[in-house]
This record gives sequence, structure tokens and C-alpha cells, in this order.
Amino acid sequence: MTTGRILVVDDNRNVLKALEILLQFEFENIRTLKNPNQIPSVLEKEEFDLVLLDMNFSAGVNTGNEGLFWLEQVHSIDPSLSVVLITAFGDVELAVNAIKKGATDFVLKPWDNQKLLATCHAALELSRTKRKLFDLEDKQKAINEDLNQSHQSIVGYSAPLMKVVGMVRKVAKTDANVLITGENGTGKELIAREIHRLSNRSGMMLVSLDIGSLTESLFEDELFGHKKGAFTDAYDDRIGKIETAHGGTLFIDEIGNLPISLQSKLLSVIENRQVTRIGSNKVKPVDIRLVCATNKDLPAMVSEGSFREDLLYRINTIVIEVPPLRDRGEDILLLANFFLLKYSDKYNKGKMSIHPKAGDDLLHYHWPGNVRELRHTIEKAVILADSKVLQPEDLFIKASQSINMENPKTLIEMEQMMIRKTIDRYKGNISAAADELGITRQTLYNKMKKNNS
Repeated sequence: MTTGRILVVDDNRNVLKALEILLQFEFENIRTLKNPNQIPSVLEKEEFDLVLLDMNFSAGVNTGNEGLFWLEQVHSIDPSLSVVLITAFGDVELAVNAIKKGATDFVLKPWDNQKLLATCHAALELSRTKRKLFDLEDKQKAINEDLNQSHQSIVGYSAPLMKVVGMVRKVAKTDANVLITGENGTGKELIAREIHRLSNRSGMMLVSLDIGSLTESLFEDELFGHKKGAFTDAYDDRIGKIETAHGGTLFIDEIGNLPISLQSKLLSVIENRQVTRIGSNKVKPVDIRLVCATNKDLPAMVSEGSFREDLLYRINTIVIEVPPLRDRGEDILLLANFFLLKYSDKYNKGKMSIHPKAGDDLLHYHWPGNVRELRHTIEKAVILADSKVLQPEDLFIKASQSINMENPKTLIEMEQMMIRKTIDRYKGNISAAADELGITRQTLYNKMKKNNS
């Protein structure tokens, strides 16, 4: 028996019964309809591989126009679905014209059983091929979008970074869901990409979705996709990020920004490994490895009621905390020179270097924007520098933005010093430092960002 679902539509009960008996031994599921008006509702709820469609339904009418109308309706709902027309001998010319309009083939009444079965098998395979092509087209679009982004390698050898890399290597070969935490600009997406690169899914796609960059009205469509006609401007079917990531890894950045109304839907996908597009009742199986990232304090959000506790437990099987740049020591200069090489080449500036005093400024600045801020700083310096050697003034780093750790003179500096010493004592562990200071991790993040500490 062939795996396949066939919908048979004919107003003659005897024809329906005969086809059902013939086809049930060849295909796993046969659905019959006497009334063609039910076609849209049935196709919206169930997925078929083939439709066998009569060309005339009204008594005394043999123009075939009804068959052409329903052929068009079927393809408006699912353009990949093969339609084989059932026609009387006198309608052959009309059936040939129907093929030009998108029908796959036709069978004559009375039919030859073996020829009809062969036609059905061929049409069913054609449907599957079309669907693969449509899926490939959608995935190719996603791949092209992904390739158009510039991705940076992980650069550095500091102890905090090596701890993260070591954990990445341990979890990459599993399918465990991973939550990556850390401040903005620390490189959480790079860690997600490294997890995918080292995983057993590396031959498939890593699909990224930055929820922080989306308006609330686009969240659901980006995640789940939609069916044609699901809402205004939904002119075609659109595959969502979850379906696109089938077989690979789905990376959801800024997961803390996901509206509470959609958290239950994402939880359902994770638990059931199924997704349903907007405007459709068809459930599609998905096989994904989920990696999420956030700079928010999700446990605090759970306490506040703005993040589901059951979703948090699903996404944080493994938690990897990316250290802020200020805790990575000499990695700052490694990264600065990495960006210097990249942007001096991009802007045709030739071989450039960083003056030792400028290097000291880079090391003593505390980078509230982390690696992202360092990258922008070097790029701007390369563009505006008048010589091949970057000077301190080329960096536009204000001395007031660095912390006076030796002689704090203000309450702000005292707070900064306490925060820095506590973080250093716990070797960059923000959660432990927050516990020591008697504040939440999010409050600590906010103070660090406010005070550039």
C-alpha cells in the first residue's frame, strides 16, 4: 500500500463507491465527497496528495465548466496538489484544455482499473515533488537572507570565554534546548551558531529570528507562517521560521520579548513538535533543535507573570551565560585588531595598527555595549583616522566613561567599584554577584548599563 491521501469528488454515489473500493487497497486514506461545495472546507482542514474530480455535477449540464471552476478552487487553496479529472468520452477535448489550466491528467469513464491506478500513482508523486520544490524555494529564500548577513567568528582566549566554549562543545552534539543569556552585544548569536556548527544538524539550516526587531503584529506570522487569504495582503502561502528550520536549528533571539499570548503557542510547538500556519487547520510535524537568547531576567519575569514558567523550563535545559566584554581582559585587544583588519580592508585603508596608548584606553574602558560597541568604535576610527596608526583621540572614548577604581569620589563611583569588585570576585558570574549584592540580576544589569560599569 502506498502512503497517500486521495480526495474523490463526484455526484454519482456508485462512482464514489467503486473508486473507494478500488483505491483502498493501494492508498492509505480515501475520502469521498458527493457535493463539490464541501471541497474548500475539507482541504482547509485536511491534507491530501491527490484529488480525483468529476467535470460535471449539475443534472443536464455537460459543459465541464464546473470541473474547471473547482480545479481553480483547489489550486487556490493548495497549488501543489495534483488534480486528475474524471470525464466522459465526449469531454476529452475539454479535459485536454483543462490540463493546460493546471490539471495533472484525466481518466475516461468507464475507466480501466490498471490505467487509473497508474495515473493516480504518477499524480501523487507529482504532488510530492511540487511540495518539495515549494519548500525548497521557501528555504532558499531563508538561506539567501541568512547569507546576506555578516557573521563574525568567535575571537578570544580569556578564561571566561573558554568556559563558554567548553560548555558549547559539551552540549552541541545533543538535541537539548539551550538558553543563552548575557548583556546586549556580547555575541549570543555567535554562540548559537557555534552550537549549530558543532551539532549533528550542521548539514541543515540554522534559522534565526530576532523577536526584538519585530513589531508585535509580525511575531506570529514570522514564527508560524500563513495560508493564502489568511489576512489582508496574504496573497500567497508563506512558510514560517519554525517550518523552515525543520531538520535543523531554530535560534530565537530576545525570547523575553515574546508576547505572553504567543508563548503558549510556542510551548505547544516545542511539546508536540507540530506547527499550524495562520489561517490553516492543517498540522505539520517539525523536527527542530531550539536555541534561545535573552538579556532579560526570565525568572524575574516569571515572578511578575510576564513569562510562562512552563515555557522557561522547556527552553532552559542548558543555560549558557556569555561574559561581558569588560571581563574578558586581553580579548579586547584581540577583537580590536580583528575588527581593524576587517574594516581597514573594507575601506581600502591599507595596513593599520593601534597605538599602545589607544590600546590602554580600549582596555580601561568598560564597554557597556560590549563587542558590538567595540566593533562600531573600530569601524568609525578606521573611517575617520588620518594616519595608519589609531591614536587615542581616534577612538572617541571619554575618560569619564572609565571607572576610577582606586579613589572613588562620588556615590556613583562607589557603586561602580562595589559592582566591579563583586563581579570580579565571582569571575563574571552575574547571578552570583547579584545575590551577593542583594539585588536581582536584571537590576544589576540595569545598574551596569546606567553606570557603564
